[in-house]
Amino acid sequence: MAPHGDRRRRGDPPGPGAPARRTPVQPPRSAPMSAYRPPPLLTLVHACAALLAAGSLAVTLHHGLEERRVALAFGVLVTVGELTRRSGAQVREPAPLGAAAALSYALLGEAGGRATHHGPAQVVAVVLAASLLGSVPHVARGQGPTLDHLARRVLTVGFVAVCFQPPYNRGMFDDWGGPAYALLLLALLSLTALCDAVLAAALAHTRTGWPFGPVLRDELRAVCGIGSAVIATGAVMALAVAVVGLWALPVFSVPLLLAQMSFRRYAAVRATYRQTIASLARATEVAGYTPCGHARRVAAVSQAVGRDLGLTEPELAVLEYAALMHDIGQLSLVDPVPAGATAALPAAEQRRIALLGGAVVRQTGVDEAVAVVVERQADPFAEQPLAARIVRAVNAYEEKSREGGPGGPLTALEELRLATAGTYAPEVVESLARVLARSSLTLPVAG
Repeated sequence: MAPHGDRRRRGDPPGPGAPARRTPVQPPRSAPMSAYRPPPLLTLVHACAALLAAGSLAVTLHHGLEERRVALAFGVLVTVGELTRRSGAQVREPAPLGAAAALSYALLGEAGGRATHHGPAQVVAVVLAASLLGSVPHVARGQGPTLDHLARRVLTVGFVAVCFQPPYNRGMFDDWGGPAYALLLLALLSLTALCDAVLAAALAHTRTGWPFGPVLRDELRAVCGIGSAVIATGAVMALAVAVVGLWALPVFSVPLLLAQMSFRRYAAVRATYRQTIASLARATEVAGYTPCGHARRVAAVSQAVGRDLGLTEPELAVLEYAALMHDIGQLSLVDPVPAGATAALPAAEQRRIALLGGAVVRQTGVDEAVAVVVERQADPFAEQPLAARIVRAVNAYEEKSREGGPGGPLTALEELRLATAGTYAPEVVESLARVLARSSLTLPVAG
């Protein structure tokens, strides 16, 4: 950092060793932010959800609520599920109890041995009203549900209700008893979960530009996790309420609440683990070996490139940790590398620093896969794992763009492309170019 007496005017170039300023990527001049238009798929999904919600509310208000005690009980359960919702980028089902209760109400044909008469419109109206009510505290804290989440909830509940309620009310399932009826509910819920996963992947692909295939794969993996618990609980609730009445709701909500608490503890452990790794990575910055924020920027861009190349969530976690700790081997050097820029060092010196970094990572108890990526980031790219290729290319881009002045990012990317013959993997460099072209990440530039 510059001493206190060295005060530069705005617009003056940074002093030696000073960290580069980060400037957000600006949209093209021909498309100012005020003229931004959402992608057609987002508009279509939100419009369909809004029409379904408005129509359901209108029909329900016109005809009144059927079985008000049943509607109130399920509405309360959906509200409680929304009140206990989780938040975070990695959370795929923030309110599993609310989702299970909503799906169970959509599949409810009897309550305590008496037939119910609510239709799809009432199901959507009750679930929407309860979801909005349970979201009020989260909205007050600035953590409310997104439009995508509400649209998916309305569309999925409406889909399963339309598939079940009209045929049931016409007596089409009267001959389905015992295991056959239970399998029918599970089949409908499984189909709904698959449709929701496809919809969620399509929305994520539209918003972020990530490849649809890997995003869908992650969504389907989530269905096998917490999604399977939601499906099972929704089916069991519908079956239990049909036999014993509404008292089954609190009884069968407990297992899912316990599972949700376990997921929260697991998420807290992962967050603590990541914070520990981030703290270790900052050791090179505190010691003055690397510029402030370098590891964090490399990790952010590396994750974006990894998603573009289709890495799974576990592989992305390893990539993030390795990117955060990729320079930790510099702590073993007697003489620091100027500005921490290792990309310009001879290949032998880069490998020595990488091997030292891998040894340090192993001593910290971090996952062995992270150490492998760190120590192999200086190998010839043909011999590297994909994560090591990504870290090497992104690190070189960050260093070169930081030192290249106002045109540093473009110059750095061009230098990486020219070096794809033997230093950097061509597919990684092209992926980096795609990410930089569409990303809203803050990129390092000088000047």
